[in-house]
Amino acid sequence: MIWRSKINPVEAEIYQKRLKKLTLFVVIMVGILFVRLWFLQIISGAQYRKKSESNRIDLRDVLPVRGMIFDRNGELLVDNRASFVLGVIPEDITNLDGLIADICRLIDIDGLSAKKKINEGLHQNPFNPVYIKKGLTRDELARIETNAFHMPGVIIEVKPKRHYIYGSLAAHLIGYLGEIDKKQLNKEGYKENKIGDFVGKFGVEKKWQRYLNGVRGGQQLEVDASGRRLRVLYQKAAEPGFNIYLTIDKDLQMLAERSLENTAGAIVAMNPMTGEVLTMASSPSFDPNDFARGIDEKRWKRLVSNPRFPLQNRVISGQYPPGSLFKIVVAIAGLEEGVINPYEKVFCGGSYRFRGRLYRDWKEGGHGYVDLHRALVESCDVYFYKMGQKIGIDTIARYAKNLGLGSKTNLQLGDEKEGLIPDRAWKLRRWHVTWQEGETLSVAVGQSFVLTTPIQMVRFISALFNGGVLFKPQVTKWIEKNDKEKIYKFKPNLSQRWGIKKENMELVKTALIDVVNEPRGTGRRARLDQVRVAGKTGTAQVIALPEDRELPREKDIPYKFRDHAWFVAVAPAENPMIALALLLEHSGAGGSVAAPIAKKILNFYFKKVRS
Repeated sequence: MIWRSKINPVEAEIYQKRLKKLTLFVVIMVGILFVRLWFLQIISGAQYRKKSESNRIDLRDVLPVRGMIFDRNGELLVDNRASFVLGVIPEDITNLDGLIADICRLIDIDGLSAKKKINEGLHQNPFNPVYIKKGLTRDELARIETNAFHMPGVIIEVKPKRHYIYGSLAAHLIGYLGEIDKKQLNKEGYKENKIGDFVGKFGVEKKWQRYLNGVRGGQQLEVDASGRRLRVLYQKAAEPGFNIYLTIDKDLQMLAERSLENTAGAIVAMNPMTGEVLTMASSPSFDPNDFARGIDEKRWKRLVSNPRFPLQNRVISGQYPPGSLFKIVVAIAGLEEGVINPYEKVFCGGSYRFRGRLYRDWKEGGHGYVDLHRALVESCDVYFYKMGQKIGIDTIARYAKNLGLGSKTNLQLGDEKEGLIPDRAWKLRRWHVTWQEGETLSVAVGQSFVLTTPIQMVRFISALFNGGVLFKPQVTKWIEKNDKEKIYKFKPNLSQRWGIKKENMELVKTALIDVVNEPRGTGRRARLDQVRVAGKTGTAQVIALPEDRELPREKDIPYKFRDHAWFVAVAPAENPMIALALLLEHSGAGGSVAAPIAKKILNFYFKKVRS
């Protein structure tokens, strides 16, 4: 018997409807899938192809070699040396704590900081090296390499490191490098830089960062899905930075810095006819190689907390009372205003009493009767007390500012100070009290509120002997590309002309020549036999002298209260080639301390010029 099932027509219709719905659903899903595939492949194909390539290709930076720095004669001052850097590959580490402990036993390193860096690298790209110490010494390198077999993940790489050949020589002028910060990254001149780069932080290294830095190159690497390097697909070489030629003379710089050994102070020499800085020495100094190696927190704290401020460039940011150097300003102001008759004699008995206060002369017993010439030659204080009282503070201040004092020279080495030229309005604005006439007497001899910098004083004395031209000081001779093409050449930059009558400048210049060349001149210890030197001594008081008591001996005065010694000079006086300003902190009288150093520097300079 054959069995046949009977299908209910109602159920058949229900199944038929379900089948149609299922078929429609399948058709719709296939259509959606087709549209999606079409969108991904046709419309967005290029975009996803680029993403796919980025997963397959890794880009690595190739750092450029920083440009070198030379002196004016082509003597190399700063170059680059190979530096050994300790790194680790996070992915290859089997025991992080054990590895850190092993490294700390072998070399001096901050274990906590290293562990933090490695953990950050592990989460970013575990196959990229994380550098935990730069500038390994030979001993450290030997210890690491000897034990590397037992420390999986450890690598040693060779990278260029800045090398300052003569250590602290011209450190305040050349500057130093430091790791770039976020503020610098956002500035215009740092587009080529990234986090971790070392860039100029001060001095010439910062001023010409854009040219010294060079252009970074790169490698296009094929990597696997985990980021492991397979092969180099493309490589672009880095372009080295440009070379900088400075205006300073290496040998003259060495002599200036030796002259300041064990003394806080500054020496700056300049070509008075162009503004080229021939030497710029500030003491105490520092070794910029410490920064190139990556200065640690302890050494940084020692530097910034040092009471003698070794990081300060005293040439441009040291502000000091000019002492008797300021008498030149008073003399010019008095002559121009017709207040001073250069031939009128004034009696100096060793002191001058004004409104109940005694103002002392530096020479006990005084100078007798003196005119302007002798007052400058022997640096008579009483003469300038009386002349300053006649001229008035506002007139003195106006001339001082017109002569370039109390304002920046715009040398652009960083942290240049303006100094201070006081007047009535300044005191009222600053202290909310009126000017006292006795203060004018102190200002007339470069004391009271007056402050100047050594760079201002060398520019000032240069202008007196070059015809009244204030040049902007320059420290760069030229910038040179690697193909020897000079892209920047030094040109004298005239900032201002004085407008002082020639006959008045000649009167002052003649007196300054005799300051050095007359037997009674306060600067006679700077005299040279074959070159005529002009100059002016200055002794700047740090504390006020007692009025009615015997003056204390210098050795009985605490160091921080002793006088500063100044000397400015120009030579040859009739055709100037070099101008010089020296400031020796707490060292005594300018004539006995600073003038002999000036003689040594000038003598060396002219011997080298003749050779």
